[in-house]
Amino acid sequence: MNIFRLAGDLMHVASIFILLLKMKTSKSCAGISLRTHLLYLLVFCSRYLDLFFTNPVKSWLTAYNTIMKILFIATSAYTIFLMRKKYKQTYSVAHDTFRVQFLIAPAAVLAMIFHYKLSFFELVWAFSIYLESVAIIPQLYLLQKTGEVENLTSHYIFCLGSYRGLYILNWIWRFFTETYYRHWIEWTAGIVQTALYADFFYYYFLNKTKGKKLKLPP
Repeated sequence: MNIFRLAGDLMHVASIFILLLKMKTSKSCAGISLRTHLLYLLVFCSRYLDLFFTNPVKSWLTAYNTIMKILFIATSAYTIFLMRKKYKQTYSVAHDTFRVQFLIAPAAVLAMIFHYKLSFFELVWAFSIYLESVAIIPQLYLLQKTGEVENLTSHYIFCLGSYRGLYILNWIWRFFTETYYRHWIEWTAGIVQTALYADFFYYYFLNKTKGKKLKLPP
């Protein structure tokens, strides 16, 4: 554990609670992609199968990781519940139209080709890494179709993108401080994931410095 990993995790948690705050205070899920959150739930459930086999009190780091894993799965499921049940009438169904099969299928193929070991758990883990790198695409696609972005929604996406950027710094730190630290699957997927946020970050900072509401070009 280092400061970049911890900061990245905190930004990830912050993004979740900003999103839930946005929905609870506005009583609306307008501008939020249900498809992205379904993908995230699939990512977390695929990646954290080790919850069934890991002793959560083995060490403080194991306990920390276990809490984070459960939190990510639970909050993803809760977000989906809010969007599909409680705030269903406000869901932007007409704009949330990105075909997620074009993300799931390539992630599965990449996992079959590029993995560390040929085993079920390793293949599923690799699939989750590849899928997470593109899971934000339906959300960005929805925002481009609607144009204007609510403040809390923009902060949520900013924190989510910052989490991955901080993880890249975590990997760089570990590369120079840990012997034989080479995780090219995470590195490649993480760089792709961060790059997807580049356009959003540009307009986020451009509009925030001008004190304007975030607007994305079509």
